[in-house]
Amino acid sequence: MDEKGHVYGFEKLKVWKNSRIFSTKIYKLSMNFPSDEKFGLISQIRRATVSVTANIAEGSSRFSKKDFARFVQISYGSLMEVLSHAYLAYDLKYMNNKELDDIKYEAYQISNQLNALHKSLN
Repeated sequence: MDEKGHVYGFEKLKVWKNSRIFSTKIYKLSMNFPSDEKFGLISQIRRATVSVTANIAEGSSRFSKKDFARFVQISYGSLMEVLSHAYLAYDLKYMNNKELDDIKYEAYQISNQLNALHKSLN
């Protein structure tokens, strides 16, 4: 296969694909936060959501399952961080109840997928 058709291992993972979609939603949602949160909550929630997909990708490049499993754990922690930031955004009225519920539901699905991946690596 040539370079243009190459697919990396993480690109095949459903959890990575779903996390990528989730990250895009978080980015779009945080665009509606007040501009004075640019270096605060916006930066924090975006950094955490990017970390979910990045750690899955980085972990998949490791040579041992144990190393990959550790990156999956880090990814899970970042997902929980996104959820915590979402609660704060809700408390500050930067998002509504439906938006928070949607984030919670997607985080729940991704967390289950991360847990399943972690179990498969151990």
